Amino acid sequence: MNHRSNAEALALRLRESERTRQTIAPLRDDERFAHLHAADAAGLAYAVQQINVEARVAAGERIVGRKIGLTSPAVQRQLGVDQPDFGALFASMAYGDNQPIPLGELIQPKVEAEIALVLEHDLTHEKHTYADLIRATAYAVAAIEVVDSRIEGWNIRFVDTVADNASSARFVLGSRPVLLRDVDLAACAMTLSNDAETLSRGNGAACLGNPLNAAVWLADRLQQLGTPLRAGDVLMTGALGPMVAVTRPGTFSAQIEGLGSVRAIFSA
Repeated sequence: MNHRSNAEALALRLRESERTRQTIAPLRDDERFAHLHAADAAGLAYAVQQINVEARVAAGERIVGRKIGLTSPAVQRQLGVDQPDFGALFASMAYGDNQPIPLGELIQPKVEAEIALVLEHDLTHEKHTYADLIRATAYAVAAIEVVDSRIEGWNIRFVDTVADNASSARFVLGSRPVLLRDVDLAACAMTLSNDAETLSRGNGAACLGNPLNAAVWLADRLQQLGTPLRAGDVLMTGALGPMVAVTRPGTFSAQIEGLGSVRAIFSA
């Protein structure tokens, strides 16, 4: 089988897993990944992701931004990589603050608190700077990303999560937009709690030292691929602290210094 056929077969497995909400074995164990060098394996994984992104668009879904994953150095070491990854965000994934998210639509969800950037201008340079990102960003908001894995037991490595659209599922944006000049992205403290019990702590520096570092990386990467970030795009810049499993209905609240709070409610 050629590269495209391999990618299509793996993409179908992921689509079926999401449709049936039944997990599958790690993709890295599939014979199609056997004997591939790291760069070729990553290329195949991104090809799988792109096929499923195109399938969703063909079905009428709308891309509204991108998410950045693997922004924690500790997680990168765990998965044996030295860079983040990314996935597509669709309008169907978007939920508002305090808007119920049906738990039954997900497989093995987890939540993580993040800073989301919303763009006002396109980012089309070959190499972007902080100044480019600051100029292009309309505002930042507190956000919660709901990650989910189609891979059994979250037994993932780099190619598994990349192929699986960076383990994306849902995202919740807060309703208090803040200009970048009014918040310290690196120093802001974060707490993530469930029913008043604090489960995760962190700060902006946990995301590659500063969420803007993640955003610059993504802007460069997508321009190289010919799919640059555009005005209106939402950027989920990466976790500010450890993710937390969602095992039952309830409310998860993220408080981010300077950005206020955002709540993800999971309904039965």
